[in-house]
Amino acid sequence: MQIRLTGLTVTALGASALVASPAGAQTLDLTITIPKLSVAEYHRPYVAVWLEKEGAAPRSLAVWYDFDMKANEGTKWLRDVRQWWRAAGRSMSFPADGVTGATRAPGTHKLTFTAGRGPMPALSGGKYTLVVEAAREVGGRELLRLPFSVPAGGTATAQGSGELGAVRLTVRR
Repeated sequence: MQIRLTGLTVTALGASALVASPAGAQTLDLTITIPKLSVAEYHRPYVAVWLEKEGAAPRSLAVWYDFDMKANEGTKWLRDVRQWWRAAGRSMSFPADGVTGATRAPGTHKLTFTAGRGPMPALSGGKYTLVVEAAREVGGRELLRLPFSVPAGGTATAQGSGELGAVRLTVRR
């Protein structure tokens, strides 16, 4: 099959090169470590994970908080996850389908986001930043940024110093 376009002739197989389509990398594998802290009063942190691309609205991928508290009381502390709250949180309604999750205990947690499923958009070519922010009642707040580009893919890592431990992102097709 051929497609004739303003005097050019291309085969159907090669026509996809003319149509804007998402770039190759479409799966994000994320590992987040929440350290065990020796403090008098420990509460599990609220954690937000979102995707930024210059010129586009940020996309929330995951928000861990006490979503099962009566009268939706857990949402009142979401604004303590300050950077995420300013970027995307205050415009959302909760619980957000595919985004909301329970707080997590100290340990290593794995998340996978696939383009077109849940909150993960198809990624077009360009530079992105995956942001992980944690805030804890009677504790601190920490934010880590993991830059990556599409279609290059690859791995990005960051090391927290308080509320977050090691965070690792692998971008793949």
